[in-house]
Amino acid sequence: MPPLPLALCAALAATAPALAAQEITARPASADACLAIASNAQRLACYDAALGYVAPSPQEADLAADVAERAAEEAAGEQPATGLFQRDLQPAARAAIANAGRGSLLDNRWELAKDSKLGIFQLRAYKPVYVLPGFWTSRTNTAPSSPNPNNTVTTPEQLDSIEAKFQLSFKTKVAEDLFGDNGDVWVGYTQSSRWQAYASETSRPFRETNYEPEVMLVFRNNYSLFGWKGRMTGISLNHQSNGRSDPFSRSWNRVILNLGLDRDNWAFVLRPWYRVGESARDDNNPDIEDYIGRADALLVYNRNGHELSLTARHSLRGGDRAHGSLQLDWGFPINNLLRGHVQVFDGYGESMIDYNHKATYIGVGFALLEWF
Repeated sequence: MPPLPLALCAALAATAPALAAQEITARPASADACLAIASNAQRLACYDAALGYVAPSPQEADLAADVAERAAEEAAGEQPATGLFQRDLQPAARAAIANAGRGSLLDNRWELAKDSKLGIFQLRAYKPVYVLPGFWTSRTNTAPSSPNPNNTVTTPEQLDSIEAKFQLSFKTKVAEDLFGDNGDVWVGYTQSSRWQAYASETSRPFRETNYEPEVMLVFRNNYSLFGWKGRMTGISLNHQSNGRSDPFSRSWNRVILNLGLDRDNWAFVLRPWYRVGESARDDNNPDIEDYIGRADALLVYNRNGHELSLTARHSLRGGDRAHGSLQLDWGFPINNLLRGHVQVFDGYGESMIDYNHKATYIGVGFALLEWF
């Protein structure tokens, strides 16, 4: 196997420590070791670790928030003449309510609780970061097509059924607590590449790279639904493209609603979206919603270092327009520094160029970061 590009190795090596820095995993020798930490939240976590403080569990934080909400409602209804009780209760109630779900899976990823916030302009994990040296497909797409004749390939490419795939993904918060103690703005970026690393006869080209920048407004929630806790609601502006010229060019823009719930070791995120329309002349893929879909759902189970995730997409249409896909990922520990990763995809749209191409893909490799 040829070595990965130096740029990729450098990017992975630089990104992983920065994204993982939000967790204090080792107990410092003394509290004095925490003085040099610039981030307020990380410095507090360091002191907690040094002094042996254990934060309340998400269930305890939820209970405290529920009790505070009920007490605040009762206090507001009673309206004591002196007003002392109500005045004393409100700050404590607000603090408890703002920390609902602290430490839950979605809180760890999106800093939803008041005391979980780590500040702005710090690099954070977003989607999984992995390298799959072996990525096999049951059916290569040698002549990508589209209803737009300018985006239909007429000369088939020579492609190997085994290639390499890797993904980089990160986000950073650019604004915090826009509405009292809630409402954060994040900027995210994800890039995934499929590399014909073993096609020596065609000089090992990068077959397809997808670029996905987005801006997200995220709110903390605290509601219950069938035993799950509603943690977050967000709305994002999303652009996805492959950065190529015709006839290979593919792109679209979406407004995406994010609804996130979790419970114990489970997380569930539902994302319906609206595609921003383009003119018929400029639309590289006018029927992309009927293949990649109009919504997706992500279900994640994380326990003892193992993480299973299932992503489902569907067009939400019937008949000849009913298409979608399923993707299963399994991340597992190999040792303290390395994780294995297996990925299985079946359906339409594994990449932008293959948006209307159905195939099965199986990948095996390594991960630096998973969803949680």
